[in-house]
Amino acid sequence: MFDKPLRIVYAGTPGFAVPALRALLKGGYPVAAVYTQPDRPAGRGRRLQASPVKMLAQEAGLPVEQPLNFKDPGTVSRLDSWRADMMVVAAYGLILPKAVLDIPRFGCINIHASLLPRWRGAAPIQRAIMAGDQETGITLMQMEPGLDTGPMLASRVVPIVPTQTAGELHDRLSMLGAELLLKYLDRFNETGGKGFEPQVQDSTLATYATKLDKSEADINWHAPAVEIQRQVLAFNPWPVAQTALDGRALRIWRAIATAEHPGDRRPGEVMRSGPEGVIVATAQGSLSLLELQLPGGRAMPVRDFVNAHDLNGRRLGG
Repeated sequence: MFDKPLRIVYAGTPGFAVPALRALLKGGYPVAAVYTQPDRPAGRGRRLQASPVKMLAQEAGLPVEQPLNFKDPGTVSRLDSWRADMMVVAAYGLILPKAVLDIPRFGCINIHASLLPRWRGAAPIQRAIMAGDQETGITLMQMEPGLDTGPMLASRVVPIVPTQTAGELHDRLSMLGAELLLKYLDRFNETGGKGFEPQVQDSTLATYATKLDKSEADINWHAPAVEIQRQVLAFNPWPVAQTALDGRALRIWRAIATAEHPGDRRPGEVMRSGPEGVIVATAQGSLSLLELQLPGGRAMPVRDFVNAHDLNGRRLGG
């Protein structure tokens, strides 16, 4: 056992990385500094906004570092000056070169939101839903220069509920990642650095979760209903699946494939519209729209939407 808790440098940016930082603080691990992405313009006023991780770090009175990258030797030296035993990384958003990975005494640990080697990369939660995976999870990984290629230290499996949005799954995995991190660090401390036995990834099984693009949000009604359902769920809360209605973008926040056969209805044609749902024909099966939003309005349940908008017999899309 170590004489004192590991000294940690934490690197993360979005909400996914907040629970793990909070867990470190609650668990009594000294966080020497927090690294996060520079403030970005946000909202209608495009004012600079701090990341969720930065806001938590400031609340806790922790030093915050926001380098653009680690190409400058001075930035690398600054990181070295924190004398960290370990660097914990969660959705940081910057590539860490070998010079950075080699600085902490026990290297860098990454909290990744998939069961590696499946879904390496930027958007593992959304890609798992879109692919129709039945399960996903959290993997703790010893970082190396490759993209999510390092040895796996621990993992936990989570079933993907067919009606679960990416936002809901994100929240569950972020909490699980925090729990798994603490369990690993406690074990690491108790054993004097042995931790869990690392497992080399089988790269032949690797798949890649490419970054989401807004262009992917447009619904193709010529696809099967079950695929469109996955698209809707995967893109909630961003970028939100959408289709055209009278030249405006109709955003679809929730939807579910149904067993109702579209018959001779064309893909995108509304078969029925009522409080229970707006049923739309697809190339294979039909889709029930459950939560909708028009430009300038708020997202609302379908029962409220149809009170103001009659979609019977309309055709959605181009």
